[in-house]
Parts: sequence; C-alpha cells; structure tokens
Amino acid sequence: MPYALFSSDAKLSKTYPTEADVWKLAQRSGLVVDAVSEPEAVSPRPVLDNDYEIRSCQPDPQEDPVRNKAEAERDAGSELQLSS
Repeated sequence: MPYALFSSDAKLSKTYPTEADVWKLAQRSGLVVDAVSEPEAVSPRPVLDNDYEIRSCQPDPQEDPVRNKAEAERDAGSELQLSS
C-alpha cells in the first residue's frame, strides 16, 4: 500500500511506495523534529511537526509511486552534489 504526507485530510505530498520513503522526504523537508515521549527513553524519537501525519492512500490515477521515489532520490542526489 502506498503512503503520502497529510495535514488533516489534505494530501500534501506525492504518493510513495513505503512509509519509510515518506519519512525520508519529510526529514529532507525539515518536517521532522525529535521528541522524547517517555521519561525513561534514552534518546529522542523522530516525530512529524505541526500535526502532519503519514498515511496509506491510493495514488492519484496518473501517479506512479515507484517513479516518485526514483525522482525524489535523484533530486536529493543533485542537491548533495550542488552543496559540495
């Protein structure tokens, strides 16, 4: 089942093959913050900022989640090369 980033009921991102793919996108976009949810937790865990959430969903009819992932990875690689 594909996944996307949502705010309330609004889909904010393209659809990606896995939940982990959307977490990577959210991290690169600065939407992930560290939070400690339990007093005995040794390290913080990542959470989405501003009530964003990652949910499973159907892709739009013209959308290919696998192609979206490949494009996101290619774009991320280009950004890293530019910043060097």
